[in-house]
Amino acid sequence: MSSILIEAQYLPPIAYFTAIQHATTIIIEKHEHFQKQSYRNRCYILTSQTKEMLILPLTSKHGNVCITDIKVDYSQKWLNHHWRSIQSAYGRAPFFEYYADELEKVLFSKHTYLYDLNYQLLSMCLRWLKWNVTVEESLAYEKTIDNSITDLRSLINPKKTDMEEKFYKSIAYTQVFGSTFVKNLSLIDLIFCEGPAASRLIEASAIAK
Repeated sequence: MSSILIEAQYLPPIAYFTAIQHATTIIIEKHEHFQKQSYRNRCYILTSQTKEMLILPLTSKHGNVCITDIKVDYSQKWLNHHWRSIQSAYGRAPFFEYYADELEKVLFSKHTYLYDLNYQLLSMCLRWLKWNVTVEESLAYEKTIDNSITDLRSLINPKKTDMEEKFYKSIAYTQVFGSTFVKNLSLIDLIFCEGPAASRLIEASAIAK
């Protein structure tokens, strides 16, 4: 795989990175319309109680609105809630102290637009994984793209897990809480628990074709 086209997500799940791991160029879809109930403004972490969904609230109605025009709603107290939940979930994880400061810095930068926040979070995740990949942005929305580019837009969706099962298989690792492994959480679960080994586990989670 050379180039892939995919949307920016909020602290994406492991399947997202399984899908893009062999790309030399990642093209982020900058001209799509926002899609509700997707990973664009939510992620999943594992707390002491359960698998928890963190939702990033938006400021207004967002039907048929370009993703770059969607604003994050900071009038709600989601930011402190998300950070406290992450600290509570992963404060005792082996690699939390190594990565937490950078995550906190990006989150509390208070980007006005959802797209900008997600783009910065993806850049951070790629640095953590030490992947040598070029990240570009789409120049316009195209329903059908050139055959030289693999179109993964909206493939990884919390409502359509059957799609990701075509290329992603769960590889268990030691999580902070619980005796039953919870698959495909946000990458931060894997990073905080496994640190530099995360990239190897992502590679192992790919279904061979």
